[in-house]
Amino acid sequence: MPNSLKAIGLFFLDFVEIIVGSLVFFIIVYLVFLQPHQVNGNSMLDNFYDKEYLLTDKISYRFREPKRGEVVIFKAPENEDYEYIKRFIASPGERIKISNGKVYINGQALDESSYLKENTYTAASSFLTEDQEIIIPEDKYVVLGDNRSHSSDSRAWGFVPKENIIGQAWFRYWPLHQAGLIFKTTYPN
Repeated sequence: MPNSLKAIGLFFLDFVEIIVGSLVFFIIVYLVFLQPHQVNGNSMLDNFYDKEYLLTDKISYRFREPKRGEVVIFKAPENEDYEYIKRFIASPGERIKISNGKVYINGQALDESSYLKENTYTAASSFLTEDQEIIIPEDKYVVLGDNRSHSSDSRAWGFVPKENIIGQAWFRYWPLHQAGLIFKTTYPN
């Protein structure tokens, strides 16, 4: 009888060890490397839909700057209790302008055909006004939603501070039929 109690005790300790180890591993991954996020709203249609679930890569931007076209998750500049998903458009030091429904970076029309529908019209707003060129300050970024006619983004509320960026949308895991890595070019042509 004592050997069977000892065996049960050892099994229980092994089980607890596996659970605690798994929790520690999950917490480290969650705090440092990856974080789940849910898409809320329609600002990124037709590439990301309301209630989809994504994993955010939290480490890449510690070693490099975001690249134009990448999908970023960040704390909303107007209310940091909310996290937004938008498309990265422009970096510090670049000049941005919206004119006749197009985005211009450093005087060149931005080619967004890999993630926006053809003939998508980008309207100016209260911050990025029509035909006004703005130089992006240090440690600030410009982001836009893919659903340009229904997105609250840098056109209305301005720049995203570098410290607000959580990471890059890296992997879509729900719904399952859409599961996979997220690339800059996500629009299904």
